[in-house]
Amino acid sequence: MRVRTALCFVAFLIASVFGVALPASAADYAPLDCSRARLPSERAICSNYGLGQREARMATLYEWTTSLVAMGERGDIQDAQRAFIAKRAACRANIRCLNDAYDARIDQLETVMSRIKEKGPF
Repeated sequence: MRVRTALCFVAFLIASVFGVALPASAADYAPLDCSRARLPSERAICSNYGLGQREARMATLYEWTTSLVAMGERGDIQDAQRAFIAKRAACRANIRCLNDAYDARIDQLETVMSRIKEKGPF
C-alpha cells in the first residue's frame, strides 16, 4: 500500500514540476455517477463501499496517466479503458468479478505510473 501511495505522490509531484495540469475529468472516462447508475454492474459498484473505493482509485490513476503520457500511449490507455468498461459491465452484479476487473485495471495503470516514475513523463 505504501508503494501505491508513493506512486500517487510522485505523479502529483511530476505534474507539478512539469506544469502539467491534471484534468478535472478524463476525455473518455468519468467516474460513475451513482444517481445515473443503470447497469447491474454500476448499481453493484454504487452499493458496495469497497468497489466504490476501487472506482475512485482507478479513475484517479486513469486521469493521471492520460495526462502524463504522450499522445500515442494515451490512445492505448484510452482503448484499454474502454475494454475495461466493457469487462466491468459483463460482470453484471458479480462482486468478485468486479473486484478482479478493478484489480487488473488498477495494476495496469500503476505499471504505467511506475514507468513514468522511473523514466519521466512523455
